Parts: sequence; C-alpha cells; structure tokens
Amino acid sequence: MLELFLKSFLTLFVVMDPVGLVPVFVALAGDRPHRTQVLIARKAVLVAGGLLTFFYFFGRELLGHLGISLEALRIAGGVLLFRIATEMVFAHHERETEEERDEALSRADISVFPLAIPLIAGPGALASVLVLGAEAKGVPYGFAVVLFTAYLVLFLAYLFLRGATAVRRALGRTGVNVVTRVLGLLLAALAVQYVADGVRGLL
Repeated sequence: MLELFLKSFLTLFVVMDPVGLVPVFVALAGDRPHRTQVLIARKAVLVAGGLLTFFYFFGRELLGHLGISLEALRIAGGVLLFRIATEMVFAHHERETEEERDEALSRADISVFPLAIPLIAGPGALASVLVLGAEAKGVPYGFAVVLFTAYLVLFLAYLFLRGATAVRRALGRTGVNVVTRVLGLLLAALAVQYVADGVRGLL
C-alpha cells in the first residue's frame, strides 16, 4: 500500500506539477484581487478533481466501448508524459497554445479553461489515474489510496495557486525552473516505464 501511495503521489505530483502552475497562474490572474485569485484556484481544483474522479471510475468503460486496451493506454500515456517531461527539462513548459492563452486572458473566468483543463487535469493526468487504478486492483484499498493521493496533490496545487505570488517571489524564476526540470527528469523515467509495461503487456 505504501509503495502504491508513493508511486501515485510521485506520478500525479510530477504530472500536475503544482510548482509549474505558479508562473502560468500569475500571468493569467496576477493582476486580480487576492480574494478573486483564491476563488479561481478553488474552482479550478474542484473541476479538475471532478474530472479525474469521473475518469478514474468510468474511463475504462469508455475505453472498452472504443476498443482501446489498457496496454495501449499505458503506451499512449507514456508518450504523452514523455513529451511533457522533455518540455519541462528543456524549459519549454507550455501546456497551452498561444491562442488558448489569449482566449483565456479575454475571459472573465479562467478557472475551467485553461486552469482545470488542460493545465491541471490534462491528458497525462487522466491517463495516469487510469493506469494507477489498474495497478491498484491487487492492493487492499488500492482504489482509495489512488483517489486519496489524487486529492492530496490537488490540495497541494490549490495551496500553490492560492499563494502563487508569494511562491514565485520566494523561489524566483531560477528556482521555479530548477524544480520544474528536476520533476521533468523524474517524469521522463516514469514515462519510459509506462511504455515498457505497455509493450510487455501487448506482447
């Protein structure tokens, strides 16, 4: 159980990357009152949590209707995670396009898009909860461990977003880049493992 918790926490923390959300959040909502920033952060985390929970319980049935195997999802998730990892390591940490960012800036509410989707609950996070859920089947209370870990990471993301301005000031641009690159390296290793497990299952 402890091993599943640690693996789930590391995977989801690296994929959601609460530290990496800080500069994006500051850019999108840094000029708004602190109370408004807190409300935006809370709504974004709640929406992302709802989406992850739905995908955790019903994602496999959805994949079944589409004829997609879990092994194929492992490989696809690994490829997606590796792409995110390379962007993090090489400081190209852009999880939204320029058009999406401009659209977000022109909207009054940025909590659902782009914060909840795709910044927090992106393709990598959705694929991760499904893979982790499959691995949890042989562990007592495994489903609860994965969900608890997901909610824990979401809570940490909320804390980072709530104090985004202070966190960015404390770490500085260099500090944020260092943390992001270290997490990117760990994520790359996890991505390779996902692909290896998926290929082994298909063969």
